Amino acid sequence: MVELLSSAGISFVAYLLVFGGAAVACLVSATRLTRIDDPDTRRGLVALLLTSSGWATAHVAFLLAPSESLKHAFYLIGLVVGLSAVGAWLYFCSAYTNRSLHRQPIYRRVAVGVFLVIIAVKLTNPLHNLYFTAEFVTTPFPHLSVTHQLAHWLVMGLSYALSLVGYFMLIEHFTQVQYKTTPVLGLVGITGLPIVFDIIGFTTPYLIDITYEPVGVAIFAVGVAFVYLDTFQAIQLAGGHDEPVILVSADDRIRDYNDRASDLFPVLADKSALGEPLWSVLPTVTEALDRDRSIIERDRDGEIRHYRVSESPFTARQADLGRLLVFADITDRERYRRELERQNERLEQFASMISHDLRNPLNVAMARVEMANDEYDDENLATAENALDRMTQLIEDVLELARHGQPIDDTELVSLSTIARQCWGMVDAPDAEIVLEDDLTFTADEARLQQLFENLFRNAVDHGGSDVTIRVGALDESAGFYVEDDGVGIPAEERDDVFETGYSTAQEGTGFGLAIVKEIVDAHEWEITLTDSDSGGTRVEITGVNRAD
Repeated sequence: MVELLSSAGISFVAYLLVFGGAAVACLVSATRLTRIDDPDTRRGLVALLLTSSGWATAHVAFLLAPSESLKHAFYLIGLVVGLSAVGAWLYFCSAYTNRSLHRQPIYRRVAVGVFLVIIAVKLTNPLHNLYFTAEFVTTPFPHLSVTHQLAHWLVMGLSYALSLVGYFMLIEHFTQVQYKTTPVLGLVGITGLPIVFDIIGFTTPYLIDITYEPVGVAIFAVGVAFVYLDTFQAIQLAGGHDEPVILVSADDRIRDYNDRASDLFPVLADKSALGEPLWSVLPTVTEALDRDRSIIERDRDGEIRHYRVSESPFTARQADLGRLLVFADITDRERYRRELERQNERLEQFASMISHDLRNPLNVAMARVEMANDEYDDENLATAENALDRMTQLIEDVLELARHGQPIDDTELVSLSTIARQCWGMVDAPDAEIVLEDDLTFTADEARLQQLFENLFRNAVDHGGSDVTIRVGALDESAGFYVEDDGVGIPAEERDDVFETGYSTAQEGTGFGLAIVKEIVDAHEWEITLTDSDSGGTRVEITGVNRAD
């Protein structure tokens, strides 16, 4: 009899230690998970650990409770907390595998509705006994033996089915990366192992019939939080992108990559590159990262495609763990850029040809007309001289148009008020006035920006009169600036045409001034719009500038 009591006491203490240890392990591990950068993953995993800790604590209270009524109450609490752990598990799995299921309102509403219905069945069990019945037994030690009914098995079936959905999400995610996922996969598997003990407890007298799931979660929590936390995050990062990604360590060694990266770089296919320096395995990538334009070319099925390499630090709460390299396919954009460069080169060649081939005979003609003017007083000669002057101005404008349409390579910080004041000094309009409303600092090609302001100022003087007032200032609601005058304005039906080459309402105008402005704006990738100023004149708004702040 003493030997039996001793054996029962040991069993009882063992159960208390197992479930009590699981509760403490989950709580302590939860404090370590603040190092996880992704907030949804962190939130889901912490919720899983807290609910599992509460579940294990309810088991301890169930075993220690001095009366049957208290044991019954703690068992119900364990049922409620245990069911909520299933929701936390699915939330974590969805977040960790970079899905959005946990954020979908319809899934949340359905989950809450099902949860409340099941809880209602559990809490009202004393009225209908559809979930379980209980009796006090003394083997292997005094405790409340629970016999589960149909409702319990239906709920258990649903819970394990939902848990399997989470497992499938994790396994699919693990198969997308090349890193050694075995340790983390093993930890995930441990969370499902307690079902074996559940079956033993239900079918044999060797274990009491109670849910052992909190023990599996506790082992998983300790493994993730204290042993494999960096690996845990690295797997999430590498498998969380549709584009090819490579994760390199702080010492620039290849730590992980996804399937798309191995498709892009066949040298990665056999996993032998893991742990090797990036520069030795993929020297083209290292070279691209050292250039201003981090772009590489790859032959994909006989077609040359272009990828931009971007890098971002991989950290865990201040600890520098390496970099994540993402390869974005920009083939269409790169082809367009190169075609635009070729077109601009042809335009510049054409403009240079016009300048070189026309200026010589034009200079000869102007010299001859000037000599004839000295000998003869003929209005036809004066008309010819004006026409030759206009041709000279047209050549200059064509060159400006070709030059300012080129892509922007270098920019610098400029001050709106400073550059506007400088450009105003280049405009011959002694009776006109400029008012600088406020300032703005942004990045631009300063030489082209000066041409933009000079053209806008001259256009305002030409169309608004010699005594026009021009105002320059920053836009309040967007990143940009405006130039407006108090002249006669531009009719709404003509605003779509004013930026076209050759369009001008002034008799002596060439029609290139605002066309050059539009080319400069497009080269900066800004936007330009025309509207009326408060005084009825013209207001030009330029948006999309890169503010210094």
